[in-house]
Amino acid sequence: MSDTTRLSLFEAARVVARRDFRAILFSRAFFFFLLGPLFPLVIGALAGGIGGQVQRDVATNLVAVAMSEADTAALQTASGALSDQIGYLPRLVPDASGEPPADILKRKGTNFAAVVTGTLDAPVVVAPEDQIERWRGPVALLAATANGSSPSSFPEIASEPVASSAATSRSERIRTAQAGQLILFLLMMLLAGMVLSNLVEEKANKVIEVLAAAIPMDAVFLGKLFAMLGVSFVGIAVWASFGGVAALLLGNQLPQLPEPALGWPAFIALGIAYFAMGYLLLGSLFLTIGGMAATVREVQTLSMPVTMMQLLVFFLAAAAITTPGSPLELTAAIFPLSSPFAMLARAALSDALWPHGLALVWQALCVVLFVRFGALLFKRRVMKSGKAGRAVKGHVGGTKTA
Repeated sequence: MSDTTRLSLFEAARVVARRDFRAILFSRAFFFFLLGPLFPLVIGALAGGIGGQVQRDVATNLVAVAMSEADTAALQTASGALSDQIGYLPRLVPDASGEPPADILKRKGTNFAAVVTGTLDAPVVVAPEDQIERWRGPVALLAATANGSSPSSFPEIASEPVASSAATSRSERIRTAQAGQLILFLLMMLLAGMVLSNLVEEKANKVIEVLAAAIPMDAVFLGKLFAMLGVSFVGIAVWASFGGVAALLLGNQLPQLPEPALGWPAFIALGIAYFAMGYLLLGSLFLTIGGMAATVREVQTLSMPVTMMQLLVFFLAAAAITTPGSPLELTAAIFPLSSPFAMLARAALSDALWPHGLALVWQALCVVLFVRFGALLFKRRVMKSGKAGRAVKGHVGGTKTA
C-alpha cells in the first residue's frame, strides 16, 4: 500500500472499530457475557456494609449557638466540663451573625447539624426532625449544667423543625456518590477484560501483525478500544432495560437515592462520560499488557498488578468522599485511573460544573498518551521480533540454496 492510498489514523481506527464491533456483537459468546452482572451484584451486596461505615464517619456533631454572649460562653464552659465524662456531646460553635437559624443551617461551607437559640432556661433547637431527636438530650444537659440546675432539673427543650440543613443534604448525597462509584467500578472491571482477551486472541492467530503492517499501530489500538467501548454500551443498555423493568415491578421497595447536587440528568450524563474515560484508560493499559505478553499465562501474570491497582484507586476515591477539597481528594481527582471515580462523587456532592470539563479533558489526554505508549511498546517488542524472525528465515533459506 503506497503512502498516497494509506488510510489516515482516524479512518483506520474507524475501520478496525467497525470490524471488531460487528465480530463481537454478533458472536454467540456475547449473549453469555450479558449474564455476567449477576456475579458483581452479589459482590455489591456483600460490600454494602462499607456504606454504613462511611455514613457514620461523615455524621457531623457541629452545632451552632445563636444565643446571647453570656449564655454562649456558659454553654461552652459546661461542654468543656462534661466532655471528659460524656463523649456524645455536640461541638459548639458560636454564631453572632444575627441571621435566622434556618439560614445558618443552609449556609454553605459550615456543615452545621443544628442551631441552638433561646436562653439557658428555654433553649430552642432548630434542625431537621432526626437531628432534633439526636441533640435534644445533650442540649438539655448542657443548658442545665450551665445554669446550675443539673442534675435536679432540666429545661424544657423547644424545637423548630426545618426541611433540611447543609449537613443533612451532604450526608444524604454521600449515598448517591457511593452508589455511583460502586456501579462505575463494577462496570469497568466487568467490561474492560474484553479488550485484553481480544488482543491476545488476535496475537495468537497473527491477525494483529497483519493489521499493524497495513495501518498505524495507534489506529489499531484506538479502533479496538472504541469497538469494545461500543460493545460495552450495548451491554449496559441491555442491563439498564432489565433494571428499569425490575424498578417498575418493585416500585417503592427499592432504596431511594437522594438527588445529586447537579441534578439527575447532569449526574447521569457525567456518569456516562466518566465510564467512557475510565474504560478507555483501563483498556489502554490492558492493550499494553496484551502487547507485552506472549502467552495467556503471561497475560494473567501481568494483568494482576493492574487489577490490584484498580482496587486501590477505587478505595482511594471512596475514602476521599469524606474530605472534599483535601490533598487526598485532589490527588484522587488528578491521578488518571482514580479521576473518574473521584469526579463522579464530586458531581453528587457539589454543583460546580467547570471542574468536570477540566477533568474530562485531562482524562482524554491521558488516554492518548497511554495509547501511544502502548502502540510504541508493541511495535518495539512484537513487530521488531517479527521482522527479525523473517530476516533469519531468509538468511537460512539463502544458505540452503547456495
